[in-house]
Amino acid sequence: MPKSPYIDVPRVRPYSLLMALKNFTDYAILLSPADDVAVLKSSLLPGDELENGKLRVTLSEAIGAGHKVALRAIAEGASVKKYGQIIGFARTAISPGSHVHTHNLGIKEYGRDYDFCADARPVQHYPAEQMRFFQGYLREDGRVGTRNYVAVISSVNCSASVSRYVQEHFRTEEFRRDFPNVDGVIAFTHKSGCALDPGEPQQLLQRVLAGMARHPNISGYVMIGLGCETNQIDSIRQNFALDRVAVNGTRPMFLNIQAAGGVRKTVAAGVSAVARLLPIANALKRSTQPISRLVLGENCGGSDGNSGITANPALGVASDELVRYGATSVLAETPEIYGAEHLLTRRALKREDGEKLVQIIHWWERHVAQFGSSIDNNPSFGNKAGGLTTIYEKSLGAVAKGGQSPLSAVFNYAEPINKPGFCFMDTPGYDPVSMTGLVAGGYTINVFTTGRGSVYGCKPAPCIKVSTNTLLYKRMEEDIDLNAGTILDGAETVEQVGHRILEKIISVASGEKSKSELAGIGDEEFAPWHLGPTL
Repeated sequence: MPKSPYIDVPRVRPYSLLMALKNFTDYAILLSPADDVAVLKSSLLPGDELENGKLRVTLSEAIGAGHKVALRAIAEGASVKKYGQIIGFARTAISPGSHVHTHNLGIKEYGRDYDFCADARPVQHYPAEQMRFFQGYLREDGRVGTRNYVAVISSVNCSASVSRYVQEHFRTEEFRRDFPNVDGVIAFTHKSGCALDPGEPQQLLQRVLAGMARHPNISGYVMIGLGCETNQIDSIRQNFALDRVAVNGTRPMFLNIQAAGGVRKTVAAGVSAVARLLPIANALKRSTQPISRLVLGENCGGSDGNSGITANPALGVASDELVRYGATSVLAETPEIYGAEHLLTRRALKREDGEKLVQIIHWWERHVAQFGSSIDNNPSFGNKAGGLTTIYEKSLGAVAKGGQSPLSAVFNYAEPINKPGFCFMDTPGYDPVSMTGLVAGGYTINVFTTGRGSVYGCKPAPCIKVSTNTLLYKRMEEDIDLNAGTILDGAETVEQVGHRILEKIISVASGEKSKSELAGIGDEEFAPWHLGPTL
């Protein structure tokens, strides 16, 4: 996408009011002069007329807000463009003024120009004297946290209830009174850990659990297993040197229910271990830190036809700003860059990163084919109701979250995020699984854009949600932190909303509670990617 997307606003005049209407409202958006479709800002009826200079289109049917209207005749089989890029191919001939959606638009394979590194440009970093700062928790390894949790980590689903019992012991008024500087005790439980392939599936799960143990927003942890599971705690400890992860010299505790003598005794031992960690965690204080130490995770969920026009490109502005300050911003959800991956390979600083991204895309093609599925099955019911038709269209809007910065690294799922700049992590598109991989990789704050409405939260990292339209924001203001619908309303530019997002990131990183945190959400969203068969 171009750095400043061309946005041209067609006009609407209902024929019945043609002579009477003089100052009419803007109803649609054309994102590129090469586009075959425009996106409606509000619902229109048959006979309504869109006019933009020499372009004049009369709607042949009712079309809802966020959906697409054909601006010209499109032949059967011809490509259809939005954002100046291909979003699909016409299933049938499409007349001007027609609704363009799942009934007449689909996908097929086509060649994409990966042209590795062709568009990569060095980051123009801000000078040191312009650095911005936030209040964070400096850790011994140099990373900086935005929250201060103590964790109880299950190695296997068989220890999930015990881990929850330990957590519940500290959900009291006395805990909040005695440990005001601790954000909480959180249990990371899941549905795996045994009856899984001991190869890549187990390695991936261990990488996730070790990532949570090492997370900069976690001040200390206890890990609990059953004892006979495939995913042995001793294996995790050895493979990831977890015995070295300590809070001010206090080592973590590793418990097995069978060795401890059962549920009651393990819960008591876990409560005792957490109780020893809490005073140490409570003594930690926030300090002034450069925002170059922030690691931003980017996700979108419940997307609609406005996502790629408002919230996502605005988040891209904030992402670019953070990168210019030397911070890290990580895009994810591989199935939701499918059809737009060439925009990232062209921005890769190193050819090997672009090639790695293409290899990941091919893996996903093979992966879904094994199950007789298609990546184009990704747009959900809500996505389609909101105006998104194909995975190509969804992806082209989703990659806008990554701004225009060059691609500096490509990470596998839950790999440690250890490079600054704009990066990508291979994850599924399903939000809980995607976010779990990102947070295990070490992101410390997240911005989550939504067009249909999401109540997602992801402890231990705060989640800032941004709506794509004003109606959604007004309906779900208790759950959504910022409204990017002001771009559609004409009240703000993409750049202005992007800078508002940046200010919110700094504020929340410094301790302001996000809406999902105020609602207490984030305990049930931990969902490691389960690869391979259940044996």
